[in-house]
This record gives sequence, C-alpha cells and structure tokens, in this order.
Amino acid sequence: MLTRLLSNDLPRSRILAVILVLLFLALALTPFLIPGVKALNVAAKVLVFIVLVASFDLLLGYTGIVSFAHTMFFGIGAYGVAIASTRMGAGWSAIAVGLGGALVLSFGLALAIGLFSLRVRAIFFSMITLAFAAAFQTLASQLSEITGGEDGLTFRMPEVLSPGYQLTETPFLGVALDGRLICYYLLFVVALVLFLALLRIVNSPFGRVLQAIRENEFRAEAIGYRVVVYRTTSSILSALFATLAGAMLAVWLRYNGPETTLSFEIMLDVLLIVVIGGMGTIYGAAIGSGLFVVAQSYLQDLLKLASGAVSGVPWLAALLSPDRWLLWLGLLFVLSVYYFPTGVVGRLRALRMPAATRSRSAPAAAVAAIKTK
Repeated sequence: MLTRLLSNDLPRSRILAVILVLLFLALALTPFLIPGVKALNVAAKVLVFIVLVASFDLLLGYTGIVSFAHTMFFGIGAYGVAIASTRMGAGWSAIAVGLGGALVLSFGLALAIGLFSLRVRAIFFSMITLAFAAAFQTLASQLSEITGGEDGLTFRMPEVLSPGYQLTETPFLGVALDGRLICYYLLFVVALVLFLALLRIVNSPFGRVLQAIRENEFRAEAIGYRVVVYRTTSSILSALFATLAGAMLAVWLRYNGPETTLSFEIMLDVLLIVVIGGMGTIYGAAIGSGLFVVAQSYLQDLLKLASGAVSGVPWLAALLSPDRWLLWLGLLFVLSVYYFPTGVVGRLRALRMPAATRSRSAPAAAVAAIKTK
C-alpha cells in the first residue's frame, strides 16, 4: 500500500526514510507538540513551500528548465483567492471561483511562455521568464483598484476557518480546537495530496521522458518524442501546482500583497531549497523546505541565545548577533552545498547505491526507463 502511495519511488535509504517519517509526524503533530502561533505559522509555511518547491523541481530537476517566473504563478494563485474573497465575501464559493480563475490564467500564461520561449536557448528562456515575472509584479503593484496595490488585500475566510470559530469549548490535549487549527489541517491534507500527485507524475512514463529530455534532448528527439510538447506540458503542470501553493498561502494568511508572493526573494529561496534538498527527487522539496524555513524562522532566536551565552567575549558576541542571521544562513547554505553537492536526498541515496549503479550514466538510465514503459 505504501509503495503504491509513493508511486514505487521509495526513499532507498533508511536514514532518508526516517527523516521523512519524522518530518511527516512533526508537521502532523506541530499544534500539539509546540503550541503557539509562531510554531503553527512556521509549519504552515513549510507545507506551502513543500508544494511550491516540488512544483519547481518538476521544472528544474526533472526537465532541466530554469524559469524565474515560478513566483508569478504562485502570486496568481494567492491573488485569485484574495480578489474573489474581497469581491464576493467570505465563503467556499469565493475560494472556488478565485482558484478556478487563477488556474485558468496560469494555464494560459504557462502555455504562452512555453510555446513562444521554449524553442530558444536556455539562457534566453530564463531571461524571458524573468521579464514576465517582473512585469507581473509591477502590474500587481499598480492595479490598486483590483489588487490593492502595494498595500495588498486583506479578506475573510469561511467561518469554520476563522480563528474565532470554536469546534468545541473543551481543549484537546491542551490545544483549543478552533478555526485556525482546522485551517492548518486543511493545508496539511492538501499539501500531502499534491505532493503524492507530483510523485506520481515524475514516476510515470511522462516523467521518464522528461528526465531523458533533461539529460539529452537530441537523443530524446531522435527516439521520437516531441521535446517542445513535453517541455511545454511540464511548464504548465509546474505552473498549476505553484498556483495551488499560492492559494494555500492566501487561505492561511487571509492576506496577499506583491511582497508576499511575487517577491524575487521568494524565487531565490525556492532555488536554494531545491539545491539543499536535492534536484530531481521531489523528496528533496520536503526536506529542503523543512530545513530552510525552520532555519530562517528560528536562527535569530538561536543566535540571540548564543550571543547572550558568550557575552563575556565581546568580539564573539558581536559575531553571533541576531542581526547577522543572514550571514550565518548563507554560511550554512555554502556548507550544505560543499558537503551535499547533490543535495541531502542525493547524498543519502548515494551512500546506499552500489558502485555499479553509480557508474551508470544518467542519460542511459533515463532512456532505458522510457523504453521499458
């Protein structure tokens, strides 16, 4: 049963399997293990980023496409829910209409970008997607009557997802069963379903073709696969999943603005997480998101404790100042790339992989896989 759920893509490493199980349990039990608003917000952000990064890994890790427009689709999903909820009021119908409109718009834009741009060289395609993302962010900032401009949009969710809603007056294990908790577990279920769906996609014959195109598109074309069609389809699927991730964030925050979902910093974070977790694994999106978001959220608190502990050594206390958290985050990233060049998942899997398998070329493996389907 578990093998079918994971689309026959098992972790292939006991350590990796343990980490994934611990991550799953941590996210499932966060409201009860670490009560508090901050912990719940961090866990919800991890869930959103798992879907967002996994969708980008489908594009970069499995198809070899470097796109800087991914946050544009992320923002479209969030703005779709925000605009519909603002105009139609709190309700499930507003969420459905906003999400449906966002998916249609993302589909159209991804198709247009794919058809007009995927025939050009990789660097030119990346620049085109960057231009699209910058133009959309500017548009969102200027159309204040629709998007709220720089101030963004604040809106209400259905009552059952509102913090003021109480499922029962009696707390369960010391935790109030309110709308915030229901909203979190809604995100948890959605993120799990979307993650398993992405695993199914990359382990299907379609996913094997994408890997063959990534390794050698000329060979894949020679075999008989329409490279442009497959790459365009991959771009569309990636955009749709990113749109769903944006809608998840909007539902959780009940707010959206240009800096919340369209910022280029988010795009950089996604790139870092893909590299840290491991490209072309999907599992790397889960582990990388957990590591990065937790470090980003709690590193300042840890540095504050460390700085206070060494207050007797002024130069060391200054070095460990919470204001220097970006420096330490960058250092952690450099160290992770140095010791895990193929990402955490790639490194752990390589430890269990026989030497004969490691020596087999990736292109040959990908082509062999699609031939046997």
